[in-house]
Amino acid sequence: MIHRIVALASVIVAGASLLLPAARAQDIKLPPTLTFTAYDTGTAGFNIAVAVGKMMKDKYGTDVRVLPAGNDVARLAPLRAGRAVASAMGSGTYFAQEGVFEFGAREWGPQPLQLMLSSVDCNAGSLGVARDTGVTEIKQLKGKRVGFVVGSPALNQNALAILAFGGLKQNDVKIVEFASYGAMWKGLINNDVDAAFATTITGPAREAETSPRGIIWPPLPHADKAGWERVQKVGSFFFPHVATCGAGISKEKPVELGNYPYPIFVVYASQAADQVYAVTKAMITGYDAYKDAAPGAGGLAADKQTKNWVVPVHPGAVKALKEAGAWSDDQEAHNNALFKRQAVLTAAWTDYTKASPPADDKQFLSGWMDARAAALKKAGMPNGFEE
Repeated sequence: MIHRIVALASVIVAGASLLLPAARAQDIKLPPTLTFTAYDTGTAGFNIAVAVGKMMKDKYGTDVRVLPAGNDVARLAPLRAGRAVASAMGSGTYFAQEGVFEFGAREWGPQPLQLMLSSVDCNAGSLGVARDTGVTEIKQLKGKRVGFVVGSPALNQNALAILAFGGLKQNDVKIVEFASYGAMWKGLINNDVDAAFATTITGPAREAETSPRGIIWPPLPHADKAGWERVQKVGSFFFPHVATCGAGISKEKPVELGNYPYPIFVVYASQAADQVYAVTKAMITGYDAYKDAAPGAGGLAADKQTKNWVVPVHPGAVKALKEAGAWSDDQEAHNNALFKRQAVLTAAWTDYTKASPPADDKQFLSGWMDARAAALKKAGMPNGFEE
C-alpha cells in the first residue's frame, strides 16, 4: 500500500540528486533524501511541507519527498515504519500520543510523538460552511450535514469541538463520512455535505469559496466565555484566535475563531537526536527562504513557537531552539513532565495488552480507556478525555 502511494501520489521537490553527499552548511548535516508525510495535495500542511522541502533542496541539495495521506493513521504509518522522517500533522498528534479514538486500536496504542516545529499564523481552524445554507452561527448547524473522515480523529473531534460552541453534539447533526480530507471537501463543493473542518487557508476551502456554493466561517466570538468553555471540554488544545487570512477572510475582514498549531512537524521519540536537530535547525536557519512560499509557513519561525503545549518537543529540536534563543527554563520543566506522561501511557499500554484484553474491538477500546484513566490518575496526571 505504501509503495503504491509513493508511486502514484508522492511529490518530489525539485529533482533527483540521490548521489549527492550529505549536505553541509552552517554545520547542518542532512542526508541526500528525506521523506515527509502530510495531508492531501493542495492542503495547507502539504503546501508548507513542499515549501520547506524546496528550501532544503536549494540550500542543502537534499531532495524532499512529500507523501499525501487522507487521514492521521495513513500519515503516521510511514513514519512509524521508518519510511518517513517527519509528518506534518494537526491535533491528531495529541490523540496519537494519548492512544485515544482510532489510536486506541490494538494495532496502535499511545504513540511517543515529539515536535520539531509547528505553525500558528494568520489563519484559524474551524468549520467551513457552504454559504448557500444560510448558516451564519454555529448553533444554526443543527440538523445540517457535517463531514467526518474515516481514520482521522483529529478532524472529527475538531468538528465536534466547534459544534460544542453552539451547544450542539454529534446527534444534533447528520454525520457524513468520507474516505479522506480531500474527498470531504469535494463533498462540500458537490452538495453532499454542508460543513467541514479545515484551516482557513487550505486549498480545498479556496476552491469552495469560488464554487457556486461559496463558503463562510461562522464566528466563535471570544467574549462568549460559556461557548469557549464548551469548545475546550471537547478540544482542550484549542485557543481563541483572530483569523486575518483564508478563504473569504482578510485583514480587512477578520473573523474571531479558534486555532491550535498546524501544521505540527512531528517525529518519533526513538529517532536520532542528531538527525532531528539537523532537520529542525535547517528549518530555522532557512526560514526566510520559505516563510512566504505558502500560506501559514510564516508561523514556523523559532520565536513564534507555541510554548508549553500538550505534546513534548524532541530533544534534538530543543537543542536547535536553544541555539536560536527560543527556549526557556519553564519550557524545559514542562517538556520533561510531558516526557514522563508519555512514559506512563506507554507502560499502561504494555500492561494492558499483556493482560489478555478482550478480543472484541469495542470492548478492547473501552477496557484500554479504563486502564489509561487509572494509570494517569495513579501518576497524578490529568486524563484529558473524561466521559
